[in-house]
Amino acid sequence: MKSFRTDLHIHTVLSPCGDLEMSPARIVSLASKRGLDIIGITDHNTTKQCELVWKLGQRFGLTVIPGCEMTSREEVHCLGLFSDFDALREFQHFIDQHLAIIPNDPALFGYQVVVDADDNIIEMLDNYLGASLNVSIEEVEQKVHDLSGIFIPAHIDRPRNSLYSQLGFFPPELKVDALQISKLAKEMAVREKYKIDTEITLVQFSDAHYPDDLGKIFTLFEMEEPSFGELRKALLREDGRNVRIP
Repeated sequence: MKSFRTDLHIHTVLSPCGDLEMSPARIVSLASKRGLDIIGITDHNTTKQCELVWKLGQRFGLTVIPGCEMTSREEVHCLGLFSDFDALREFQHFIDQHLAIIPNDPALFGYQVVVDADDNIIEMLDNYLGASLNVSIEEVEQKVHDLSGIFIPAHIDRPRNSLYSQLGFFPPELKVDALQISKLAKEMAVREKYKIDTEITLVQFSDAHYPDDLGKIFTLFEMEEPSFGELRKALLREDGRNVRIP
């Protein structure tokens, strides 16, 4: 088995809270320089910047997993990651159907821009991407898994927008591939506080919104190759694959 530095929670300039320097080209360059092998692009409630990051990643030998950070009706943040762009487009359609329509105020929330490989703005999204979907976390999870995606509730130990802050418990019917802890958390302390079974994998990612944060926090995925199928096996600890928070 090989060990791959993996950060599956990164925001681009498209997220309203993402820094204007978090362009696809900058993200790929920094990820490569800082030794990451696999990155996930997870803007808030949109997937529109994923394909460009994936294309740019090919030039650097960087594996890019397309995805999204969704906000459920309960205001729980969760990650959805996908193996191909057909599934990603279908999930984008799901988001478009269910995202609350709130006009974005750049002065209040931040700009929401799609940029090209040369950092030129090619589109500006008008509706606030930080709004909630009008579906439950269980419905979001079901859609991700219907599309053969990976579902990971985000930063579960944070005091807001997390599984435990919003629900107060882990729903027994919720099927997760892993749980993400925040970048300053300690794995054993989180397990003990929330009584998380050892069979559930915990991961830790940067949740980078600014260039300085990218690559500072990652999880080591021990697997045969940097592919989506191997990522899933590692999260589920199948066939000798595993994950380890350094």
